[in-house]
Amino acid sequence: MAREPQTLRERIHEIIFEADTRFGKAFDVALIALILLSVLTVVIHSTDWASNYNVVFNGLEWFFTGVFAIEYLIRLIIVKKPIKYATSFFGIIDLLSILPAFIGLVVPNGSELLVVRMLRLLRVFRVFKLARFLTEASSLKQALIVARHKIAVFITAVLIIVVIASAVMHVVEGASGNEGFKSIPDAMYWAIITMTTVGYGDATPQTGIGKAITAALTLTGYAMIIVPTGIISAELSAPHKPRSKLTTQVCPSCTREGHDADAVHCKFCGETL
Repeated sequence: MAREPQTLRERIHEIIFEADTRFGKAFDVALIALILLSVLTVVIHSTDWASNYNVVFNGLEWFFTGVFAIEYLIRLIIVKKPIKYATSFFGIIDLLSILPAFIGLVVPNGSELLVVRMLRLLRVFRVFKLARFLTEASSLKQALIVARHKIAVFITAVLIIVVIASAVMHVVEGASGNEGFKSIPDAMYWAIITMTTVGYGDATPQTGIGKAITAALTLTGYAMIIVPTGIISAELSAPHKPRSKLTTQVCPSCTREGHDADAVHCKFCGETL
């Protein structure tokens, strides 16, 4: 078992970074509510109706920005390695949730990028009985790591097909004056949206050969959809060593979580939890 927090700094760290305690969970729930309200404010502010209440909505946006800025600074202060936290996934997301407000002072409508705060809702899995979610997330992460070489081979094969098909279509359709295929990069755009079966229609073949290639590439795209799904499914269903129950315990040194319920030290840096 991890030791009980002794100092004020450790107690604040437990409340802000963890959700195993009553106060920690309450803090995260309040934070999630503020995130939702701030995003809702930005969304409504972008409508014509809200133009009559610019002062109100601007005030609300700066209020939420101020709250999140103070919270971000507190996080930097209470962790033992501020740079480590600032460059971590959630540290970057926390910073990005503040910056758009200041970008909006220079770039018109730049403050609307505040909706990036939605990414902070990923913390919801740390709040409501997360041990289960963290364990499943860990399994998915492990499956992606194990399958990374197969996925890399698959993506490489897709890129090869895209480049070859683009070059052929540039020769076939470009020679006929089709503006959508006047260069290989233009044709690559067509190849990607064709293989993904999106088919926007802004670049379409006009020759018989071009249409035949399009049909073949579309069918190839359909056939390849199942490949990454099969790779990940195979890794997820493969027998693995039973995983220990994980908690929301966050290391005060490296700010990483995903520790076993009975862990005393961080399994990533060795710091006492």
